[in-house]
Amino acid sequence: MAVIEDVQALGRELERSYPVYVNGRLKFRVGQIVYVAFSLDETVMGFAFPKEARADLVASSTHKFQMPSASDTRFNWVHAKLTALDPTEARELVADAWRMVVPRKLSRAYDLTHPNGPG
Repeated sequence: MAVIEDVQALGRELERSYPVYVNGRLKFRVGQIVYVAFSLDETVMGFAFPKEARADLVASSTHKFQMPSASDTRFNWVHAKLTALDPTEARELVADAWRMVVPRKLSRAYDLTHPNGPG
């Protein structure tokens, strides 16, 4: 079972990434783009994910993943229940979401220094 602490350090170490609190909710941004956000009770992690692939992701593991709220369906976004993820999987989702919002050069450099995935 993953908890917010499993991904917080990664969100802080990824290049150009920084934490912000908005209305009490922890979010990670690159520039002004939010790529990961947690619910107030820290049980749900929203993260950047390609719109065209999210229906398949949700259908593949309905106990883990949920579509975003109706108002957020226009964004590249999906939700995961932290209790249904293991810590490694949660970190991989954060790293993949970060890859969506940074230049490819940064993503490739990260992959070279972390060949086995995120910490």
